Amino acid sequence: MTDFFRIDELFTPEERAVRDMVREFVQETIVPVAGRLWEQGEFPKEWPRLFGERGLLGANLPEEYGGAGVSNIAYGLIMQELEAGDSGVRSFASVQGALVMYPIYKFGSEEQKRHWLPRLAKGEAVGCFGLTETSAGSDPASMTTRARKQDGGWVLNGTKMWITNGNLADVAVIWAKDDDGDIRGFLVETDTPGFTAVEIKEKASMRLSNTSQLFLDNVRVSDDARLPNAKGLRAPLECLTQARYGIAWGVLGAARACYEEALRYALHRESFGRPIGARQIIQERLVDMLTELTKGQLVAYRLGQLKDAGTMHYTQVSLAKRNNVRHALNIARQARTILGAYGITLGHQAIRHAANLETVDTYEGTYDIHTLIVGREITGLEAF
Repeated sequence: MTDFFRIDELFTPEERAVRDMVREFVQETIVPVAGRLWEQGEFPKEWPRLFGERGLLGANLPEEYGGAGVSNIAYGLIMQELEAGDSGVRSFASVQGALVMYPIYKFGSEEQKRHWLPRLAKGEAVGCFGLTETSAGSDPASMTTRARKQDGGWVLNGTKMWITNGNLADVAVIWAKDDDGDIRGFLVETDTPGFTAVEIKEKASMRLSNTSQLFLDNVRVSDDARLPNAKGLRAPLECLTQARYGIAWGVLGAARACYEEALRYALHRESFGRPIGARQIIQERLVDMLTELTKGQLVAYRLGQLKDAGTMHYTQVSLAKRNNVRHALNIARQARTILGAYGITLGHQAIRHAANLETVDTYEGTYDIHTLIVGREITGLEAF
């Protein structure tokens, strides 16, 4: 009783086939080990190629460059199924596709596309996205990383923070201000002298995801490393719109996993001689969870339609990300409550998803930032 409004009927046969393939892969490969890997803080090094073999990386990009050419709805379903395994798994694929492959595809030269995109799609290379800094999270325009033109190339200096895939990456998409104050994008190979990635280990959330701090100390790159069509803050923000779209879908997978786990438990756990699912308070919680899950699914589906039609606006993505993540987090918390003491164990999913979703509620634009983005759109008034 998860698809209460028969939303499955809205998907094409091809979209359902993609969804079912990824769901089977996640249930067989990721779910059985997710709790252990989360506890250990480990993302297996063999997984990028495993994802690449199944066409899960940059799947909505053209086949010409290594993508699978699927619809944006199918891409959303991929993100949803990956996050049903763990938010860190979806985060890896989301960064690889939306924040590394997309900017190369949209803003890169033909040579950059041919060199990097097929390798990234196959998982033969891993990328990361270097935008956030310790004092430039919600306000990326205040970044302090600098790109100084020198001897026909560029010298990069600065520090980036909270970078997914940082210690796994072969290439980093680094955003920096040039001497004129314009934001530029660069493809920096991580073995370049002066580039260092330090993994952030002390996390109580997204432990399966690799998170790093990047240091650029006089990193020299040729002008060929510059994304030629990226200039100004619009470019990285457009990339974030792609990633936020995937998040709006992905968190529904985590929410669904928590709801289904809580429902199973409520039907089998007996208290005072009856299943706890027979209690009014438990039924109310389950109905509230299913209601918000269903609403989120409809929001994501409509957003996918708009994206496939080429009419999606970034503020619509903000509304969807804001709504779906916050409700997914609340669903995970309710599931943890229904599970009682078992809810805090990693043998169950709820506490892991709840902890992960605390991060997802914050990154790629906080709940409050997306509130202000939508608020500005509907009032025409700046409130930042």
